[in-house]
Amino acid sequence: MGKTVAIVNQKGGVGKTTSAVNLAATIGHHGYKVLLVDMDPQGNATSGLGINKREIVKSTYDMTVGNTKAAEILKNTPFENLDLLPSNMNLAGAELELVDMEDRQVRIKNALAPLKGEYDFIIIDCPPSLGLLTVNVLCASDSVIVPIQCEYYALEGLSQLMNTIRQVKRLYNPLIELEGVLLTMYDGRLNLTQQVVGEVKRFFPQKVYGTVIPRNVRLSEAPSFGKPVYYYDRTSKGSTAYDEFTKEFLKKNNKTVK
Repeated sequence: MGKTVAIVNQKGGVGKTTSAVNLAATIGHHGYKVLLVDMDPQGNATSGLGINKREIVKSTYDMTVGNTKAAEILKNTPFENLDLLPSNMNLAGAELELVDMEDRQVRIKNALAPLKGEYDFIIIDCPPSLGLLTVNVLCASDSVIVPIQCEYYALEGLSQLMNTIRQVKRLYNPLIELEGVLLTMYDGRLNLTQQVVGEVKRFFPQKVYGTVIPRNVRLSEAPSFGKPVYYYDRTSKGSTAYDEFTKEFLKKNNKTVK
């Protein structure tokens, strides 16, 4: 059975989607079969893999609030060992529709269950909020990666996020764990960056990845070309950083780095 990992932070602009797309693509490059699930109504993970959101007939919205099977919306991508469950703006209405459903917390878990055996990893990109969609993703996940930007307000709201994860663990998903914390937008020249890194390590002892993701122009450019950074410019600092992070992730999950 594949491991399901949610990429979660209720703050926007922390590198959440960038991390989801590039972790998934780089795991695939290392020989493991990966499914990327776009659960953000903005659909940036979908467009980041070169798929036009406007041309999608059925999306994760239909899988979440309708009776559409995940296999029916599955998209193959041109990238090694990487498939996608795409999103579009229809998903924005799912929060309201989920409220009145009896099984509202486990809709995504139930939808993904038939696919778990087909992948080594399922990576889920969450919306930047702690609403019902994110709770659904947490109920479906084995673990959580929290991307945190190396900026002044880095730890703002994280207590609320961790409280939500603890509540989901207590009420719905006793097996969910914090996989790790990924530091993004790192600039080692700034004193503030070092202070933030120290604070994050105190807040999450033993859970911060050794690899940090730097600010990098090629990393920012890659989504506009519909490519993960490894396929856009594999020699860039951003690509190298995500490759090192992926190797660290795989080793922690007892997977051979191929």
